[in-house]
Amino acid sequence: MQDTRPELYEEVKLYRNAREREKHDNMAELYAVVSTLQHLEKAYMRDCVRAQEYTAACSRLLVQYRVAFKQVTGEEFPNIEAFVTKFRLDCPAALERIRENKPNLIKDDKGNTNKYIAEIVSLFITLMDKLRLEFRAMDMIQPELRDLRDTMERLTMLPDDFEGKLKVQEWLDKLSEMSASDELSESQVRQLLFDLETSYGAFNKLLHKD
Repeated sequence: MQDTRPELYEEVKLYRNAREREKHDNMAELYAVVSTLQHLEKAYMRDCVRAQEYTAACSRLLVQYRVAFKQVTGEEFPNIEAFVTKFRLDCPAALERIRENKPNLIKDDKGNTNKYIAEIVSLFITLMDKLRLEFRAMDMIQPELRDLRDTMERLTMLPDDFEGKLKVQEWLDKLSEMSASDELSESQVRQLLFDLETSYGAFNKLLHKD
């Protein structure tokens, strides 16, 4: 017998206006980041991902998580645990990473060393992502590049002649000659990205040499 109630065949909409749509999009982004972080942690525990790749990916996801959670935090989700409970996410490893706010490889055994390592990794990744997204203005690059230089200076395990320190300082010297609205040329962006990638690789090699 054919159902005579057409309302049962109507499409169910998750949102009724642009504001509700944005809310659902933000929650979907946060859900995706947390789920990806959980899968990354499990892959690392199973030795399916190299230490350097894990550190980079985990640091990037933690940066993305902080941005995504700011978009949904409020009375309904005062913390990430409330969000996870609401959507029945089984992600204990991801929650541990979020609480510690650093990759699993960075240990708490040398004072502030772990803090500086996490900040350096985050700054390297943020700068490289900005350049890949075609951020070229001096005032959009210089602050984080300066923070990267300052944080590397605080990390005593890095020697004074560490190539990352030298390269970052060279670029800070170049940027100091530019006005805030000046933009890097395409060739300068390419060279800066190369120098950051090389320095980041050297930093990870030093970090995991033991």
